[in-house]
Amino acid sequence: MNDALVPSTTLEDVDTRYRCTACGNLTRFDVVETTSVRSFHHYTVGGELTIEEPEIISRTIESVTCRWCGHGRNVEVITESA
Repeated sequence: MNDALVPSTTLEDVDTRYRCTACGNLTRFDVVETTSVRSFHHYTVGGELTIEEPEIISRTIESVTCRWCGHGRNVEVITESA
């Protein structure tokens, strides 16, 4: 298993946002999630790996903590209307 850090990613199809009602933060949260993904692993003869066709099977948000005030007691989910 590779323990290297995953680079920053911007997700455009996410429709869930958070708001901290204690401090008003709308932009900075630490989110801990557990995700199960099924994907096709394609190895070359030389052993190089390409991961293709990732499919999220399940996703569970374990916790959301406000980066500004440091706790998650007052964080609420804001769901954007499509």
